[in-house]
Amino acid sequence: MELTNIEILIKKYEDAQTSLQEEQVLKEYFTGKNVAPHLQEYTHIFIYLKQQKEVVYTRNINVTSSKKKNYRWLYVAATVVVLLSVFVGKNKYDDHQQRQEANRIFTEVTKSLKLLSTNLKKGENAIATLSTYESSVAKILK
Repeated sequence: MELTNIEILIKKYEDAQTSLQEEQVLKEYFTGKNVAPHLQEYTHIFIYLKQQKEVVYTRNINVTSSKKKNYRWLYVAATVVVLLSVFVGKNKYDDHQQRQEANRIFTEVTKSLKLLSTNLKKGENAIATLSTYESSVAKILK
């Protein structure tokens, strides 16, 4: 019955659904000597957890200096981002201005060519009329 209970608790432990009391039961079972052979792989986990609970850290951690360094890096990163944004924004603005200037020139050239085309058509019509007049004069004079 105990082995079945342990197997159920292992399934719950793997799904992170055990209570502290159930985990204590698992720790006692797996750190003991009577572990079922098919559950031997779990002994390493619970022995490691037991050993880590006994570890005491004695090194002092200087928290204030690391925060200042982090803020300094944050300031540097923010400055770089702002400068990069200004550079990219200026390039896009210049590109936009160049496109507007090119569009303005294109519309002026288009208007000029239309005006030239209109005047050429007038001249062509005048030449056609003149050609008709000359052929009429030539027929009369013959």
